[in-house]
Amino acid sequence: NDLDMQTVDMISKSAPLHDIGKVGIPDSILLKPGKLTPDEWEIMKTHAALGAEALEMAERRSAEPSPYLHYAKQIARHHHEKWDGTGYPDQLSGEAIPLAARLMAVADVFDALISKRVYKPSWSYRDSMDSIMAGSHSHFDPVVVEAFEATFDQCVAIAEQFAD
Repeated sequence: NDLDMQTVDMISKSAPLHDIGKVGIPDSILLKPGKLTPDEWEIMKTHAALGAEALEMAERRSAEPSPYLHYAKQIARHHHEKWDGTGYPDQLSGEAIPLAARLMAVADVFDALISKRVYKPSWSYRDSMDSIMAGSHSHFDPVVVEAFEATFDQCVAIAEQFAD
């Protein structure tokens, strides 16, 4: 899948909104230092649909079609879908998952793995890449994983530039 530079630009600009739906998740769940209970996890998973709904509302109020909001909505709703159909919220699989969301899925997991959280230490870049590669064909689009591997040094440089 070749992406033109305009599409790449729109995806990169809209990607930061991927978790906007988390504004609708109670802080007691969002900021919980330990493992979420099954009920809390079900609530947390609603952030994908909540984000897409908020962006849909913004898109409807827009005076003209917005590619930015179009991609942001796709990413927000589908960045937790998995290549094998076991993700959420819609259990999409394979190429039914929008490409922008398949790209975001890898970026989001990479960021989560290399970032320290109250409930886990940060992983090394190499261990994070190995984990993503292990998820190729199940969790992630294998073509996106291949592209991630090919541009790994650039991804690390970006991660270091924007480290918390």
